[in-house]
Amino acid sequence: MNSPKIPLSSPDVTEAEIEAVAATLRSPQLSLGPRLAEFETAFTLLTGVEHAVAVSSGTAGLHLAMLALEIGAGDEVIVPSFTFIAAANAIRYVGATPVFADIDSVTLNLSPAAVERAINSRTRAIVAVHTFGIPANMPALVALAGRHHLALIEDACEALGATIDSQPIGSFGDIAVFAFYPNKQITTGEGGMIVTRDAGLASHMRSLRNQGRAPTDSWLQHTEIGYNYRLSEIGCTLGIGQMRRLPAILDRREEIAHIYRQHLSAERRLILPIDEMPGCCISWFVYVVRLADKFTAADRELVIRELEQAAIGCGRYFAPIHLQPAYADVPVAADLPVTESVALRTIALPFFNRINDSQIVTVCDALKLAVRRIS
Repeated sequence: MNSPKIPLSSPDVTEAEIEAVAATLRSPQLSLGPRLAEFETAFTLLTGVEHAVAVSSGTAGLHLAMLALEIGAGDEVIVPSFTFIAAANAIRYVGATPVFADIDSVTLNLSPAAVERAINSRTRAIVAVHTFGIPANMPALVALAGRHHLALIEDACEALGATIDSQPIGSFGDIAVFAFYPNKQITTGEGGMIVTRDAGLASHMRSLRNQGRAPTDSWLQHTEIGYNYRLSEIGCTLGIGQMRRLPAILDRREEIAHIYRQHLSAERRLILPIDEMPGCCISWFVYVVRLADKFTAADRELVIRELEQAAIGCGRYFAPIHLQPAYADVPVAADLPVTESVALRTIALPFFNRINDSQIVTVCDALKLAVRRIS
């Protein structure tokens, strides 16, 4: 299949960043060097959280968070089913059980009421995903976690730069994880970042990412079983350059979301993502619309087919985790009506820093034509 003329996503890497990476490649140290420390420092400054640990992916970060919090067999962790599968996979990596809770129909984030219903004596933690860059209800989830003595992990992989009452996302939980896959707000190719206020947790995760080496261990000495979850100096160099542009990147992505809303708001066959939340700043990761409630999954497939025929990239964000074959052996403790209803009708539209206004109009015109054909 030929690549679409307007892709779903596209990385934004400047010539200056390429030159910086080339300079790092000419340096004598390509791992565990000065760029790692510089990149981590950039995250402590952004989030206001004291400790940052760069890792090879957001998934690796979530895995290390589970290990550092000593979550394991017999434990349950509450997580949304309407999210990328890595959030649940990390729970299973440590032998714990993901317990899926339903989402709010507007923000598409965990419903605090659904989370509270899912808590029992085996619950150890809550994974609060900031879906599509829209902040989850952290005040309510922080209160819930505190009341029930649970760990709170922020999956901020889609929400770099978002805030609640000027407090950065990533600074609410015990541990937060960001990710830098090429479709994210910034990219390191692959990569992730963990932040925490707990020095002990940070030290443990640094050891775990580096094959279980404690700070006092020699290269061939290992205090515990660990993993190769390091982020290279190459990735850190790219991340440093991207972080310098983050304010401009976030502004442009907000502008793109605004243009989409301008062109689609009159189309009653579509439900657009929330774009204003009191006290909150959204960090736009993707732009996901959904068909109105009267439409079906089959209707969604017809719309996607038309967009693809027009050479427009699109996606089905997200397929519920609890309905996927890999999770057929995991019992679902509660009904998830909002998750299942929303997921049948979502369509992710092209969204990336360098999409131009003309391309956005082309996407909107094609989408409006497609949805009118199915009504």
